[in-house]
Amino acid sequence: MPVRALNSPVLKWPDARAVDHAVRRWAERVAAAHPEVAALGYFGSYARGDWGPGSDLDIVMVVQSSEEVFARRAARWDTTELPVPADLLVYTREEWRNLDRAGRFYREVAKKTVWVWSSP
Repeated sequence: MPVRALNSPVLKWPDARAVDHAVRRWAERVAAAHPEVAALGYFGSYARGDWGPGSDLDIVMVVQSSEEVFARRAARWDTTELPVPADLLVYTREEWRNLDRAGRFYREVAKKTVWVWSSP
């Protein structure tokens, strides 16, 4: 998480390289513990390179399948070890494949995701 630099009112925010490294380590651990995970990546400001202090990390996870409704899936995944706040979206493989039929926002997410882990 961001840290205050000594007595300064300035927050030091992790840079994109540190965030990328942290999310890759997190993805490897998550995937090793959960074989239902098919792919992990991030999109948004960190993927575009226009992040700044206060930016969160937008993560997309693709799982084989899920009985849980979309709105509740992310709750079971702990992202607190990441160095910045994270917003996690969890899709099934079928939902991810159907994103190209969805609205423009989702097509853009699908195209601009930086994939950090995928099953062999």
